[in-house]
Amino acid sequence: MDEFCVTGLGVISAIGLNLKENSESLKKSLTGIAPVEYLGTLHKDFLLGEVKADNDQLREILNLGTDELYDRTTLLGMIAAEEAFKSSGLLSKKNLGLVSSTSVGGMCYTELEFKPYLDMEMYEDFILTHECASSTFHISEKLGIRSYTDTISTACSSSANAILEACKLIKHGVCDRVLAGGTDALSLFTLNGFNTLMILDKEMCRPFDQSRAGLNLGEGAAYLMIEKKSDAIQRNAEIFAYISGGANANDAFHQTASSPEGRGASAAIIKALEMAGLKPEDIQYINAHGTATPNNDLSESTAIQSVFGDHWPDFSSTKGYTGHTLAACGAIEAIYSILMLQDRSLYPCLNFKEPIPEFGKRPLTKLKKTENLRNILSNSFGFGGNCTSIIIQKHEPS
Repeated sequence: MDEFCVTGLGVISAIGLNLKENSESLKKSLTGIAPVEYLGTLHKDFLLGEVKADNDQLREILNLGTDELYDRTTLLGMIAAEEAFKSSGLLSKKNLGLVSSTSVGGMCYTELEFKPYLDMEMYEDFILTHECASSTFHISEKLGIRSYTDTISTACSSSANAILEACKLIKHGVCDRVLAGGTDALSLFTLNGFNTLMILDKEMCRPFDQSRAGLNLGEGAAYLMIEKKSDAIQRNAEIFAYISGGANANDAFHQTASSPEGRGASAAIIKALEMAGLKPEDIQYINAHGTATPNNDLSESTAIQSVFGDHWPDFSSTKGYTGHTLAACGAIEAIYSILMLQDRSLYPCLNFKEPIPEFGKRPLTKLKKTENLRNILSNSFGFGGNCTSIIIQKHEPS
């Protein structure tokens, strides 16, 4: 791949309303997963990674009036995208693109219309926030991005694919730079759907643990400003890291389960390494997808084993901090990877006790300081077998 650098970062999650708060929580190994507070569900026994603000408070952050119709997915996306744009130091929006992703769009508002629909013989209202592209449109309007917009929805690999799409758009001259990422809010539809699949844990999730029983759902948004290194240098922008490689693959095994052999995952990892011009031994850390479901963690472990053999680099999953943020997780975890590169620290896997017996590999369980961190592999694997791996490289100031 060409040298694509990251010059802007923005994130909101269960562990912070901005980049600084997220960074501080990660350094202290603080989780944002807690009993239900904001989602109006009857299932109060579940633990969720909710953003610690209601919609009115999110509007206050954005200086929006209460009369403007924005669903929670859009509000979260606006906050993270605006932070990323501001941190990039860009003065012009010429040839600036936006590639945003989401899995359920404005479903959190759509489901509020169920009861009125059932109670009325004639229903003439229009649901304006349902489609996935609605949040993309409103984010682009808020930031004044006019050159190019696109929406990606590939389940939990969505925002990782948005990052790869951004690199392609820049490579082929469609845009000079692209704001790429994703946003997803919790909804009753999501919670009930995952509950039906029986892959939710009512205790704290335990990625890569022998006793893992399921995931904790979360919400959030993250965006990265991506541009060519030469353009960043020309405008004297701060370079946070590089997207040095990435690939998308599909194992076409099942609608909601990864293949036992980890075919799609291993293919994505191998191709990402190839595009970055790296060998497995060049990776110092894997930011694993690590959802804490029995199927995913075993399948991902199988894929890692097939690529790295018995010589696994350090690895962990950050799902124990934020919960599984669905379409937003790839971008959130890409930013967490960049923070690790900057801090020379690796964030541990929370709640881990015993390794998966098939492999016996233990993720990091304590914050690890390291001076030799250069290349991070970040995995994002979605329903339908859509697997994406990105390699993020440290920026070495000249």
